[in-house]
Amino acid sequence: MASSAQGIRAGEGPALWLWVAAYVACFAVWTLFSIIGLEVKREFSLTETGFGLLVGTPILAGSLACVPIGIWADQYGARRVFALVMIGGAIATYLLSFATSYSHMLVAGLGVGIVGGSFVAGVAYVSRWYPTKRQSRALDLFGVGIAGAAVTHLLAPVVITAYGWRTVAQVWAAGLLIMAAVLWLTARKDPVSTVRRARADDAKDILLQLAPLKHVQVWRFAIYYFFVFGAFVALTLWLPRYVVEVYGVDIKTAGLITATFSLPAGLGRVYGSSLVRDYGARRIMYWTFMVAVVCTFALSYPATNYVMRSTSGTITFHLEAGVAVFTSIVFVLGSFMSFGQAAVYEHIPVYYPRHVAVVGGLVGMVGGLGGFALPLAFGVLNDLTGVRQSCFMLLFALVSLALIWMHVAVRNMERERAGAAFKKLPELPEMEDIHHAEHEGVLGPRSPSLRSQANHG
Repeated sequence: MASSAQGIRAGEGPALWLWVAAYVACFAVWTLFSIIGLEVKREFSLTETGFGLLVGTPILAGSLACVPIGIWADQYGARRVFALVMIGGAIATYLLSFATSYSHMLVAGLGVGIVGGSFVAGVAYVSRWYPTKRQSRALDLFGVGIAGAAVTHLLAPVVITAYGWRTVAQVWAAGLLIMAAVLWLTARKDPVSTVRRARADDAKDILLQLAPLKHVQVWRFAIYYFFVFGAFVALTLWLPRYVVEVYGVDIKTAGLITATFSLPAGLGRVYGSSLVRDYGARRIMYWTFMVAVVCTFALSYPATNYVMRSTSGTITFHLEAGVAVFTSIVFVLGSFMSFGQAAVYEHIPVYYPRHVAVVGGLVGMVGGLGGFALPLAFGVLNDLTGVRQSCFMLLFALVSLALIWMHVAVRNMERERAGAAFKKLPELPEMEDIHHAEHEGVLGPRSPSLRSQANHG
């Protein structure tokens, strides 16, 4: 593999950006319902819960597809699997434009969602061309592809206004198919699969590939990713609807406001990795969670009228975050979420260099499940409470619990390390003669007082 990495070095920049562009196309399709869902909700008269299920269905499909796609990428080659996933997603997206009922939309959404699993195949491919010390930076650049959500937020409203949501599905399907063809024709073959076929080696046993999943550390990474990526995807899907309902803006403005959240989050992956290398992943996770606590608390505060009694009479005032304040807060929130995503994925090629696809697949799957479960929960809360800000109340509770859990886990690890270090301390010098004499049989069994001194030494 080292020779493969060296061989591609002269052209690795264009090769990597090709894969970034492919992932941008996939993510743009994966989050397509965030915009066309507004028109679908109106056309099929969906409840808030029904809308949440609609926008979350592709995310569920993509999340569940992560692990098998990671395994197939190891067995059959990441380049081949990535292209096939894009082709399958393009077909489902095109068929989406012919849906005539809500059930048809859900079924088509499952097909559209498989493009979300392309991330794992891309991670497997990109990591194999780079030595371990350079893998993290390459994966950070590949992760910029989540900015594809911003492509949908900026361009889909324009197409909807001119031609309708069904045309959006057809155009996005065509773009995905073209990108799949370009990738297949221009990307080099997966080096691991090429060597394996040349040697007639069989792919690794599936159970062997899944072995790292028994480590608690892998699941801890996945839980962190549930918020930093899952909540990011959930808000990417939910914000256009939220902004339209709360602030009464049109779909183009809603898409633009949502892009201020999703675009920095995509571009922030690279800067986030730089922060991780400078300050450490743990500190970046602390920053991410603490900033998210503040932001979600501010956003969860509904418009409120206050009445105060004073010596001169009654004083009334209104408290509400305007569009400008809201946009600024979600910009900060999205940026720090991207820093957290970088912090999580910085560890995978370092701790599991031979299982990047499978471990990355599990972490991505759990994060994606957050992208499915949270929009559905947002819809249920809206139907039950009638408070639009309830979605941010839920996120505030989740990130607060995540911060507390992480802090407790970190303190426990520090205590364990301190205890282990204490056990490794050398014996006191005055005890060495006693131990030596006892070993040589000069002394008999130690007296209780000597045993007590040794234990406390």
